[in-house]
Amino acid sequence: MNADPTPTATAAAEPRDAAGRLPVRAATPADAEAVPRMRSEHVLSAPFTEDWVRQCTDELAPRLTAEGDARAFVVDAPDGTMAACALGPIHPVLPAPAYPRGLAARVQIVATQPKFRRRGYARAVVSALLGHLADVEDVTLFELHTSPEAASLYRELGFSGNPALMRMTRHRQRSGAVSVPVAQLDSTWVPPQQCADAMPRAAAYVCLYVTDENDRPTKGCPANISAPSAERPEEVARCSAGGS
Repeated sequence: MNADPTPTATAAAEPRDAAGRLPVRAATPADAEAVPRMRSEHVLSAPFTEDWVRQCTDELAPRLTAEGDARAFVVDAPDGTMAACALGPIHPVLPAPAYPRGLAARVQIVATQPKFRRRGYARAVVSALLGHLADVEDVTLFELHTSPEAASLYRELGFSGNPALMRMTRHRQRSGAVSVPVAQLDSTWVPPQQCADAMPRAAAYVCLYVTDENDRPTKGCPANISAPSAERPEEVARCSAGGS
């Protein structure tokens, strides 16, 4: 996700209301194509194909209705395109004292056109999204995955912990489908052994996001273990246990 944590002055025309605020609005199903297109063009390193844009549009449109499970806020550019957007799908989790309703939201997309960055657009749409989810939808648990460069913005908005969440994708073989090697399912995926063989033998890198029973960040595995696992197994043992 891109962010503009430090707004800067600019002479370029931009939308502002009488109080000088960006006119943030709630997204509607009519915005269902623009949101994934913003992600494709301004966030992803490998943009979506048009087929994927259409698929995301068809998936998102009903979810942006009042009965749907996703909310988004946007700022429109003077030329009628979308200047910035923030999307947060809502999903159920087991309740806990910190989130008794058992509702969580993941800030999945935050995108700003390059010409509007560093003007507070990302802050405006994310703040509006978080405020709506908390005050209207009763969401109390919020999650996101961001870059180290944008992490400062989200810390100012109340997030804490490591910006990199561990994640994986698994593709189930559909009945009757032609078998496809796992490595071909995602062109950016690298087999674990190939990745390990390519790393310097003097270092291994692990990134964990660890929380306690109330989903508060706790101290996790060291980010850099300065020896290969074969030579210092005690480091790996402590890592596996979540210690440092």
